Amino acid sequence: MTRTDVRAADTAHPVAPVAVDITDLHYAYPDGHVALDGIDLSVAPGERIALLGPNGAGKTTLMLQLNGVLLPTAGSVSIHGRQVAKDSLRQVRRQVGLVFQDPDDQLFMPTLIEDVAFGPANFGVTGDELVARVEAALATVSMTEHARRSPHHLSGGQRRRGALASVLACRPDILVLDEPSANLDPVARRELADTLLGLDTTMLVVTHDLLYAAQLCDRAVIVDAGRIVADDAIDDILADAELLAAHRLELPWGFDADTVRRARTARRPSSAAR
Repeated sequence: MTRTDVRAADTAHPVAPVAVDITDLHYAYPDGHVALDGIDLSVAPGERIALLGPNGAGKTTLMLQLNGVLLPTAGSVSIHGRQVAKDSLRQVRRQVGLVFQDPDDQLFMPTLIEDVAFGPANFGVTGDELVARVEAALATVSMTEHARRSPHHLSGGQRRRGALASVLACRPDILVLDEPSANLDPVARRELADTLLGLDTTMLVVTHDLLYAAQLCDRAVIVDAGRIVADDAIDDILADAELLAAHRLELPWGFDADTVRRARTARRPSSAAR
């Protein structure tokens, strides 16, 4: 399951704009472990892509390349045509927002409102614009009433939405989420999904949760041993039980691809209005 690379298209025809362009990306950690081994990936503006794969596949390493937390050993990552490099990190980090698996990695100020203001203030936003951004971000994730509370006194789902608000306040073009549904109860999962479905942004979701991936995304990429081994419509990926099993992925007990497809079809009309 592979997609034709748009970069190989006939140059006589216009090429669709690309939000993320990854070319022959390699990354090795200082101990010599090769985490990424020749990744090629193109993401169009507005696409929602699930990055799937077993533990240790390289998904989080790939995520950290997207805004320069890690830089390639070889190959390149470009965001809206700008290559991610030491001299472009400030601009790239305005465009790519990372939401980490553990909200405590992003919430460290005495109150939630200070956490949400921290990012845009660091980018030079001040005054009325800063206030407007913070208020809008908190409203988007339905956390306005908790603005003055300590993040440590919030529930897990509230902290997850607060961390998302701290990224949204920076107004990124691309949102990258690491295991957004991890350790959330069913109501918190649904609330976060409703928030994410309401966002009009390019989105990459790193997850083992295939149902959540299907709820949020239309395209799926499977990464294993540092390489992309499948890239297709998420319905087709989830329907290939042999492919999933080969890469230690499976739907929860009681679910099959048809069940997931029907649920997605029922869900999409409400999200299409975003």
